[in-house]
Amino acid sequence: MLTARQERILKVIVEEFIKSAEPVGSKLLVEKYGLNYSTATIRNEMNYLESVGLLEKTHTSSGRVPSTKGYRYYVENLMEKENLAEEKHEIQTVLNSSTNVPLEDVIQKSCDILSNMTNLASVVLGPDANQQTLAHIKLFPLDENSCVAVFITDQGHTENKTFKFEDQISLEDIQNCTNILNDRLVGTPISEIVEKMNEIKPILAHSVKRHEALFNAFMQAFIKFANDNVYYSGASNMLYQPEFADIEKMKSLMKMFDDASMWRTIGDDKNRLVLKTDDSRNELIWLDDMAVVSSSFQAGDETGKLMVVGPSRMDYNRIMQMLDFAAAFIESQFKRRF
Repeated sequence: MLTARQERILKVIVEEFIKSAEPVGSKLLVEKYGLNYSTATIRNEMNYLESVGLLEKTHTSSGRVPSTKGYRYYVENLMEKENLAEEKHEIQTVLNSSTNVPLEDVIQKSCDILSNMTNLASVVLGPDANQQTLAHIKLFPLDENSCVAVFITDQGHTENKTFKFEDQISLEDIQNCTNILNDRLVGTPISEIVEKMNEIKPILAHSVKRHEALFNAFMQAFIKFANDNVYYSGASNMLYQPEFADIEKMKSLMKMFDDASMWRTIGDDKNRLVLKTDDSRNELIWLDDMAVVSSSFQAGDETGKLMVVGPSRMDYNRIMQMLDFAAAFIESQFKRRF
């Protein structure tokens, strides 16, 4: 348990380092923040905070930086909520302009605005389609060489896929293929559709002239539907964070963005420090020099997540509130529509 003085010093160091990305020394704490302690007293307290793992000393200066444990202590005990009316208004304005578009577009828009407002990367995990069943397929021809397919699940999740064919496909073939798929696949769990598609291929061959082109197009769409329900935005923002100036760290981070399945299990690793907040919507995960702040939203019986990814030195107070606000908006839109 820290004393009031130790907590005050830790709080100021965390908040100064978030702003500056520079190690914090005792002299700066006195001069900039007006702490009414001697520099010797502050150094002694900083030594203690380092000894209990809340601060770390860098090799380049006599200053200290927060450790992962220090960030967690700050979020749990010292962080004060600010009024973010302006940021919330901006989020609401952008998302309100998307209320008449598919819910997936609202989710992706949330991803974009969060990365733009935080200058960090954002990730959105949509509801896991593999836990849903196919409710309906609709097909809309665009011209003789292309059409748009809309797949709808029992939870209201949709996926749009535009097909372009090398040769002309007749409207009759497109309609026959759609009818067969609806007859044979409706009610099938998304995770089983690819396997079932192979089973009904002979039926398509018997009833649809250009069955091979249509079969391949639908198969690719279903594979995407089952596996690609993760959206990213602003990964390039990480290039401007000093923590990722190391090319190896940046390569490691880019590999994470290439692995959609990793984001669904990121909090399961016992070697990672995880903090679930009191409202149970938000979760913080720290790994090495990186932090992931997430906020969950309900979409029917399924749960999705909005995430902001950045260095451990991030403005937790601002980001947590923005995430929570955006997640609540998505949740309200889903309830309103379904």
